[in-house]
Amino acid sequence: MALIFRPARPGEAGALSALCLRSKAVWGYDAAFIAACRAELTLGAEDFALCRLAVAELAGQVAGLAQLGPGPGPDVAELWKLFIAPEAQGRGLGRALMAWSCAAARARGARSLHIVADPGAEAFYRRIGASRTGEAPSGSIPGRVLPVLHLAL
Repeated sequence: MALIFRPARPGEAGALSALCLRSKAVWGYDAAFIAACRAELTLGAEDFALCRLAVAELAGQVAGLAQLGPGPGPDVAELWKLFIAPEAQGRGLGRALMAWSCAAARARGARSLHIVADPGAEAFYRRIGASRTGEAPSGSIPGRVLPVLHLAL
């Protein structure tokens, strides 16, 4: 597997946003749910200015992305997005992007990573050592709560 990490380019915002939505849909959500998530999962100019946004390429194709931003505390980074293209899932890209995210967070002086996850992804984060610390309201679906996890770096 020839996996390459590189910074995301602003001109890729549309394609990367579409990848986020396709990846979200693997959890079995219907079209109305995905439509409700569109605004939250759409990348804009501010995403390229305010955070670290990495793309994983597999065999020359964009296969995933990770977005790392400031967290809720001075030595905490937050994983804003981690999405893998459905056709590339199950090939270790999630773990590879998490390794990139942890390294990037440590380079910024973070000692922990804050993650607000899709309930379907919680098991993945727990397998890599994160622990559940609470719940947070969804930014897309009123009344829905999401697991909050913490990963010591």
